[in-house]
Amino acid sequence: MADEEKDRGFAVRDKRHFAAGKTEERKEEKAEGKGGEPGAAAEAEKPGEDQRTEAKGREEAPLPEINFSNFIFSLSTSALIHLGEIPDPVTSKPNKNLPMAKQTIDILGILQEKTKGNLTSDEETLIRNILYDLRMRFVKAKQ
Repeated sequence: MADEEKDRGFAVRDKRHFAAGKTEERKEEKAEGKGGEPGAAAEAEKPGEDQRTEAKGREEAPLPEINFSNFIFSLSTSALIHLGEIPDPVTSKPNKNLPMAKQTIDILGILQEKTKGNLTSDEETLIRNILYDLRMRFVKAKQ
């Protein structure tokens, strides 16, 4: 008997609660239950689907290597979002917040000062150029 099981290999069973059959059952329950309209139930379900899709995307996206350059890029991207140059990743709309942009640019300036003499030439060039670009964009945005 043990030899027969070895010959068949192994079976994979999806025990997740959002398997195809159960999802349909849950949709029907939501549409019928609690006096809600079927359309309202579908609307209520959309944020959950979006969140699962986002969570799945986050799980599958490879994380970048952690190093000084990527940290500077991260802060730079944050400043660009606050300057309204890049759409906010949550709302997908440009949102200008100049005090937050200034604070992030100032943090980059502090990092430049505190790491002086301890960076490679590429890292020094990177932070200098990013700071120059962000400061010019900040001045332009403030006008």
